Amino acid sequence: MKSIKIATMGLCMLTICSCSTKQGTGALIGTGAGAVLGGIIGKISGNTAVGAAIGGAVGAGTGAIIGRHMDKVAAETAAQVENAKVEEVTDANGLKAVKVTFDSGILFATNQSTLNATSKNELARFSKVLKNNSDCHVDIFGYTDRSGNDAINVPLSQKRAQSVANYLSSCGVSGVQMQNIIGKGSQDEIEDKRVSRVNRRVEVYLYASPAMVDAANAGTLQ
Repeated sequence: MKSIKIATMGLCMLTICSCSTKQGTGALIGTGAGAVLGGIIGKISGNTAVGAAIGGAVGAGTGAIIGRHMDKVAAETAAQVENAKVEEVTDANGLKAVKVTFDSGILFATNQSTLNATSKNELARFSKVLKNNSDCHVDIFGYTDRSGNDAINVPLSQKRAQSVANYLSSCGVSGVQMQNIIGKGSQDEIEDKRVSRVNRRVEVYLYASPAMVDAANAGTLQ
């Protein structure tokens, strides 16, 4: 049975193999002192530059509110999606974001971008999370292994990311919510093997939209 493991320093790290549950703090990742904390968290969890920079400073209070909200998003994702790794990372604004890696739930055969039945089941459940959290913007990244050169790999990665986006859209997720759909080259592999199933993965990032930031500033974000 999957449970949630949440680390200290306001970082909630969730995986399907965790065996304990702790309450996350939703701690600040914002500007000033929060930016330093964000750097530490990013180093631990895998920093990412997803999300467009939001004009103006994001204060400590806003960062903390968004952090707590994203804790809930991460927990909901982990509860809904069985075959994916769920982590909390930071976005381009130093705010807490959620990274979902589909490697066992969405396994592509070599040179293929077609979703199998298991993949579709996982994405259907994941689509419920996205629809329940429409104030989250979404980026989708597709990846390949090194079995070909990037003239082949990058378009293939793009097709994989687009396959996921298309299926989420068919499940009712708004196209406006999905901001970036990007294929990555073989230099972004996560295992040093020429052919590796784990590298044929899709990563989905959920991060604060400007509307979420506005709600946090107004004190209405739950």
